Amino acid sequence: MANTDVLAIVPARAGSKGVPGKNVHLLAGHPLIAYAVVAGKKCPAITRVIVSTDSPELARIGRHYGAETPFLRPEELATDTAPDLAYVRHALEWLESEEGWRPGLVVQLRPTTPLRHPGKLEEAIQALVADEAASSLRSAHLLNESPHKMLQIVDNRFTGFFPDDPRPEYFNLPRQSFPAAYQPNGYVDICRSGFVLSAGQLYGVDMLPFITEISAEIDSFEDFAFLEWQLGRQTHPLVGMVAESASKV
Repeated sequence: MANTDVLAIVPARAGSKGVPGKNVHLLAGHPLIAYAVVAGKKCPAITRVIVSTDSPELARIGRHYGAETPFLRPEELATDTAPDLAYVRHALEWLESEEGWRPGLVVQLRPTTPLRHPGKLEEAIQALVADEAASSLRSAHLLNESPHKMLQIVDNRFTGFFPDDPRPEYFNLPRQSFPAAYQPNGYVDICRSGFVLSAGQLYGVDMLPFITEISAEIDSFEDFAFLEWQLGRQTHPLVGMVAESASKV
């Protein structure tokens, strides 16, 4: 890959229906957004960390922990229905138009998956750089149960999601009867900027898998409480890095 510049985007819109003010909610004394920013800043392979937000307050917090905020995201790209592609394309087009700069890779660091190891980000970036045939990389963890064992309700009756499976009551078979299934977890997702701008997609069909441990994702106040409890029992290296970054400001 000729262009080795790597942009990390931390997407952090102001609105959140599940947890109002989620991105500024404190985790171990620091705003949730800080963890994504600092993880990106501590990864040597990442050239720049930019917060894409529609909120001046979130932009200020992002800068406090070391991110750049060269623009505010337009309101129409910060709704709860706006796709990830929209803010990635906006950032790439703005940077190329205003600065004449286009990175080779774009790393998405969602604040809702706060506890990352910068070294794992480095490993993911190098994996995609080494595999030139891959259009992107996505992180995921192994599911304990296959989606084939899940049920849906149709006409007030349970039924399986895979009606074409010829095996009777296939959803009662042992999990070993099904292929391994993986849950995308937002730990690190990477796309190629040229592919995004030319194909109008983030990932394409050649997604390189990057398997991680199960990673805590924040979607509710209960998730915050459980993660605080976990950190009380066993801390995470990134917590110290975030505190150190804040103390240097």
